[in-house]
Amino acid sequence: MIITIVVAVLLVALLIASLKVVREYERLVVFRLGRLRGALGPGLVFMLPFFDRSVRVDQRVVTLTIPPQEVITRDNVTARVNAVVMFKVSDPVRSVMAVENHAVATSQFAQTTLRSVVGRADLDTLLAHRADLNEDLYQSIAQQAVPWGVNVDVVEIKDVEIPEMMQRAMARQAEAERERRAKVISAHGELEASEELRDAAKTLSEAPAALQLRYLQTLLELGADQNSTVVFPLPMDIVGPLMGALDRVSSGKQAEQPTSPISPSRNGMSVVDDRVEGHTR
Repeated sequence: MIITIVVAVLLVALLIASLKVVREYERLVVFRLGRLRGALGPGLVFMLPFFDRSVRVDQRVVTLTIPPQEVITRDNVTARVNAVVMFKVSDPVRSVMAVENHAVATSQFAQTTLRSVVGRADLDTLLAHRADLNEDLYQSIAQQAVPWGVNVDVVEIKDVEIPEMMQRAMARQAEAERERRAKVISAHGELEASEELRDAAKTLSEAPAALQLRYLQTLLELGADQNSTVVFPLPMDIVGPLMGALDRVSSGKQAEQPTSPISPSRNGMSVVDDRVEGHTR
């Protein structure tokens, strides 16, 4: 009876040891006496104790962060670049048979590819055209990972660090570019305003009454401000004839006035003409 109980317990223990539960996202790559049986699972898998060995492979997406890499760009600028790689195992057998550790191999190859791709680009491309570099990285890493049974989904450059001196130079360049744009916009505005003023002057010259209405409107706008000083602008077509009449009147009076040898001043002094009195005062 005791022997029977012991044998039954051993059989139950062997049965329990020979059963493996494989999750839905996992596969078991089983070797029997060193020979490959294949990928088993998911569910309940039967294995011979002491004869079968298994390697559990996770088929979920793995997020791999590439540590910052010191890179020299094509225009000789030092930068620190890191990236992120998302991949998953598509063939469990190849991921075990073709490479020792597919995660470490993918990480190392991604680091070397990142240095190579960024080194072929200049700093402006690295900062402004990052999508093109991401595409180059993806093509290179995905092509290399296919023999390992790894499917690369996403490769993205995460962050770019440049020296502080280069940051200040780029800030000065951006400020100069903004000033240039502001001057160009201001010049275009002045050009458009001058064209509009030219058209307005042509319109006003065709209707003199419109100029008078504009003059009255200007006076109304000045009076609405309630300032202590009021400026009355006078058009040149009004001031010009008036100044001409005043000049003609003043020139006529000077022609009618006789020349006097002695002209008294307001302070009681007299002016003596040397041609009349000689040198005597």
